[in-house]
Amino acid sequence: MKLDLTDTLYALSFALDKIETELIGVDTGHGKRVACLALLMGKEAGFSEEELRDFTGCCILHDNALIEYISEELAGSIWTQDSSRHFADLNQTQKAGMLRSHCVNGEEKIRLMPFRTDVKNVILYHHENADGSGALGRTASETPLKARILHLADTIDITSRLESMTSEEFGELCSWVQMQSGKLFSEDVAELFRKSINYDILNFLQNEGTLAFLRRELSEEVCEYSEQEIRNIAEFFIDLVDYKSPFTQTHSRGVAEKAEKMARYYSFDDEKTLRYFFAGAMHDIGKLVVSNDILEKPGKLTEYEFTEMKDHAAATYRILSQIKGISDIVEWAANHHEKLTGKGYPRGLSERDLSFEDQLMACIDIYQALTEKRPYKDGLSHEKTISIMRNMVQRGEINGKIVEDMSVAMMQA
Repeated sequence: MKLDLTDTLYALSFALDKIETELIGVDTGHGKRVACLALLMGKEAGFSEEELRDFTGCCILHDNALIEYISEELAGSIWTQDSSRHFADLNQTQKAGMLRSHCVNGEEKIRLMPFRTDVKNVILYHHENADGSGALGRTASETPLKARILHLADTIDITSRLESMTSEEFGELCSWVQMQSGKLFSEDVAELFRKSINYDILNFLQNEGTLAFLRRELSEEVCEYSEQEIRNIAEFFIDLVDYKSPFTQTHSRGVAEKAEKMARYYSFDDEKTLRYFFAGAMHDIGKLVVSNDILEKPGKLTEYEFTEMKDHAAATYRILSQIKGISDIVEWAANHHEKLTGKGYPRGLSERDLSFEDQLMACIDIYQALTEKRPYKDGLSHEKTISIMRNMVQRGEINGKIVEDMSVAMMQA
């Protein structure tokens, strides 16, 4: 399957930034700003175009394990209303544990991404200080150059407001970086910053945006990825979506698996089956931009909250439609809450507007939601689920032929 991986990461970085804003209060755009700074320092260091492309991807994804840490290590205690305030209230031991955990887990997960150049230990060691006082106690001489560059870029964006920084403030930042040479930052990386970053660049980022800058600095590259590589990319983003809320912890994976099963039932060719699996994996990527206060509200949603919840399907469309060459996947993924009656969301499409694959994905999503166990309910049996879906057919909402096919296919090994 052909894909521009960097373009894909640009599109999905919006959702990743939303997570960081909700978690720790970092301003939206953190991942891409870090990538911009690191890209320029990497160019100054003489990285090849291919190295720069992969390094940029690593920088965009450098905080990919934050959700998993919060879900598993803190058992949701931080993932509540005003979670950025809760993060600020953590003691130093807890914060150090979070840094270590998200470095180790982030390094493990990034291996799923099919980068073509060496990015080993870039994320693992991106919180190491030059003097050895960082998360894992590694000194500059024990830390790869790319990790040291990422550390400087990440630290600057967390501690400064680059999106509104004045020329005078930038001068103070440059002085501070030099003061930290040999302490927080290695001397060579501090020098790379001095040579590659100036206020004109910062001004461009402020006025034109990080995405425009990244597209200007890096050429597009559409590559052919193997089936396993595409599955690995899907797995990476499935984890991000499903870890965000324990209410839907297996949903994306279940939809992806059932999308593949039904694709094979209908004898889709191998390429289309893989694309349909990918659409199932990505169908709820828009939930990353919905607050967990809404996703996990135990009671009935207000009209405003329900509108916000429904926006996840529109967000899936907005995010995926930025990726060139996957227009079929975009439609299959984003239309999973549309109804044949035209009363679904987000676009109110009706039967004549929805392809067979759109209608199939909607049925798969319903089936998965009804059969999966959630904290507030047990999963329904296959028979009860099909009965409910048949009632929806009677109301004209979903495709009856698909429901009857699923009643057979879902029971097959």
